[in-house]
Amino acid sequence: MINNYKELLDKDQIPQHVAIIMDGNGRWAKLKGHPRYYGHQAGVDTVRKITETAVRMGIKYLTLYTFSTENWNRPEEEVNSLMELLFKSIEDDIFKKNEVGFRVIGDMERLPEKVQEKLKECMENTKNYKRMCLVLALSYSSKWEITNAVRCILNKYDQGLLAKKDVSEDLMNDYMTTNFMPDPDLLIRTGGEIRLSNFLLWQCAYSELYFCDTYWPDFNEKEFYKAIYSFQQRQRRYGKTSEQIENE
Repeated sequence: MINNYKELLDKDQIPQHVAIIMDGNGRWAKLKGHPRYYGHQAGVDTVRKITETAVRMGIKYLTLYTFSTENWNRPEEEVNSLMELLFKSIEDDIFKKNEVGFRVIGDMERLPEKVQEKLKECMENTKNYKRMCLVLALSYSSKWEITNAVRCILNKYDQGLLAKKDVSEDLMNDYMTTNFMPDPDLLIRTGGEIRLSNFLLWQCAYSELYFCDTYWPDFNEKEFYKAIYSFQQRQRRYGKTSEQIENE
């Protein structure tokens, strides 16, 4: 059993973009006899730790699945608590301290107005920080994103600004909310579930996937290093054969 994955990491093969489905907050809290909100609060602490670890590793983009469009269907009390926690958590010195830029992907218009204002303020205040970009997926789902991209493209077509021949994979990429960053090299999901849950389906076509049983509040630096180490042991072929990759 490996005890120190950090020492085994190849610093020249650090993924440029890591996306994480932060799952297990509620179940973690339930195991400890606390309400679900307690787990979400603990999850915020893990976000800070993993963000700083990602910065130290040299990861350039860290995208966290924070609140899906489907999460609006949760009990109103829990949704309100999550929005309040999000509002309070945005004011964090982690951005200035680590020179981390901040972005949001998702249907922001559905968020409470005060949360929208706080998010926009944080994005503006951190726009010149280039060491890493922390991206929160809020009120986000891939089906919403792809539908929205198609709608925008059709509007351009109706205005005579696009022709049918212009529609391509690159054009679709341009209309995705993630158009400012590369696709994820690695997608991590905590909490023991093995599914993508409507997250970055277009962008993760060739991402490496890593699933672990650890609930998000317990996902520490060691667990993160383990996931990166697993990524580095894989050969990314993008449809080619191993022989082709080795001869490039």
